[in-house]
Amino acid sequence: MDRLPVDPACQPGGHLLATLDLGFRRDGDHSRLTRRMHFGPLRVQKALYPEGDATCHAIIVHPPGGVVGGDELRIRAEVEPRAQALLSTPGAAKWYRANGKVSAQQIDLEVHAGGMLEWLPQETIFFNNADVRLDTTVRLAADARYLGCDILCFGRTAHGERFDQGRLRQRTRVLRDGQPLWLEQGTLEGGSAAMRSPLGLAGHTVCASLIAVGPPLGTERMAALREACLQAAAGNGSTGATQMKGLVMVRFLGDSSETARHVMLAAWRLLRPVMLEREAAELRIWNT
Repeated sequence: MDRLPVDPACQPGGHLLATLDLGFRRDGDHSRLTRRMHFGPLRVQKALYPEGDATCHAIIVHPPGGVVGGDELRIRAEVEPRAQALLSTPGAAKWYRANGKVSAQQIDLEVHAGGMLEWLPQETIFFNNADVRLDTTVRLAADARYLGCDILCFGRTAHGERFDQGRLRQRTRVLRDGQPLWLEQGTLEGGSAAMRSPLGLAGHTVCASLIAVGPPLGTERMAALREACLQAAAGNGSTGATQMKGLVMVRFLGDSSETARHVMLAAWRLLRPVMLEREAAELRIWNT
């Protein structure tokens, strides 16, 4: 995998490139944050152990609080053999109007043999007129385990704003033992027919996805997962769960980021003990 650049110089036009490179290593019964390199306003302040020494929690902080047109964020995390890590964020990510420039985020996650990684950022909000490119790649060893979630909000609906103009280009890849396990990519134009189509957002403003890779779920557990998501949505959106080739995908579509969060956490609570063999301890950072 390519290393992150060591030069944090601004991009043409004065826009910022911020990078973060993290490494986690198993040390006896501990998982430790052994590499923490950052350039620009993107960092992890300290390793946290709210559920014991086996799993290292790292909160990724972007001090500006939002990304303007032309800025680029690059995050890389490597989990060495048998280490366990959980990455999250302290609040919603905000992508502001483009001003004629494309903003980008590149995430590269790699988990070695016997390792486990959870990627659980809080929601992402796209302001009207934002032009954003998101690219996420997850590379897993044959027996590595992964659980990742994304909640996307189009427009600040609480302020009466909708995503009528702008663009999101997104690609998510998951590879296991070098072989493609999942590939999803697409472009969504603000105000386009795709935002209203049943094959797109169906007129809704919030969508969420959770990917889990690990031991397969049985029929009863899949039924329990679907029921848990329905109960969490409480009639305020649509949910679904599918299993294929050792990967479980959970979806939500609706108009509330809070409901999306409830659905994703309900799925995480059920999947974590099975996929990662760890109890679903409360994510305190999501409640701050």
